[in-house]
Amino acid sequence: MIEARHLRVLRAVASTGSFSAAGRELGCTQPAVSQQMKALESSVGTPLLVRTGREMRLTQAGEALVRHAAGIIAGLTAAEEEVAAIAGLRAGRVRLVSFPSGSSTLVPTALAALRAAHPGTRVSLEEAEPPKSVELLREGDCDVALAFRYEGAAGAEEWDDLVVRPLLIDRLVALVPEEHRLARTQGAVAIGELARESWIAGCPRCRGQLVEVCEGAGFTPRIDFATDDYPAVVGLVGAGLGVAVLPQLAVESVRPRGVRTVALEPAVRREIVALTLPDLAQVPAVRATLDELARAGARQPASR
Repeated sequence: MIEARHLRVLRAVASTGSFSAAGRELGCTQPAVSQQMKALESSVGTPLLVRTGREMRLTQAGEALVRHAAGIIAGLTAAEEEVAAIAGLRAGRVRLVSFPSGSSTLVPTALAALRAAHPGTRVSLEEAEPPKSVELLREGDCDVALAFRYEGAAGAEEWDDLVVRPLLIDRLVALVPEEHRLARTQGAVAIGELARESWIAGCPRCRGQLVEVCEGAGFTPRIDFATDDYPAVVGLVGAGLGVAVLPQLAVESVRPRGVRTVALEPAVRREIVALTLPDLAQVPAVRATLDELARAGARQPASR
């Protein structure tokens, strides 16, 4: 195997014409140069230098190796500089996948802080709900995935093979029209008090969680409308077409008009996390992204 350090010494000998001159150029001794040349010749299996008087002359094999050495060393130098830039966060790329309410609340704050601190780090963003976002991470199609799971939910995902960075605990709240009988209620409302209402359901996982919570309270919600679009949920509630239960973070991602939020009992919460693979967690740009997402989560009203 040819080592880069041996190629650098060979080039120095070729340019200076002697071991001693090459040693002075490289900052090492003449015996050290001689030893490295012997090691290189042993690796390639043929002489590379012949002594002519006081100077060294390249053999045909030596000339060929010197020609290639320039490109090899230049490529290694470029690679070293690029890796050093990534390690020092002067460069780097992070592929982030987030669910919609995270994209509009946590992600902007985190990425703005990341860009300010490390302008050379680029982050791309795609949207996907869990478990799809977790699948993308495991399949190598992203580096960081924002995900959530409900406390005590049946069939909660197993994340034991992933690095889990907790961001915040997000409470579910009820949304009712401004003129609703419970709109001015102080304190929490039992979800059973909404049993006879028409319901507007959110994303599929939130919809499943809604049905589970309602059935736990002794009724099955009559879902008249279902949409993945949170502003649409708020708009339908504001128009008096029903009530809804949404995560607090989702409510904060839109401008709720014509609705009131009401605390629920028993409290229903979801854990919001950033996930990555163990090896990726050691990459400086990924680690910095996780740190900024955690700071953004701590600043969210839903976390308090």
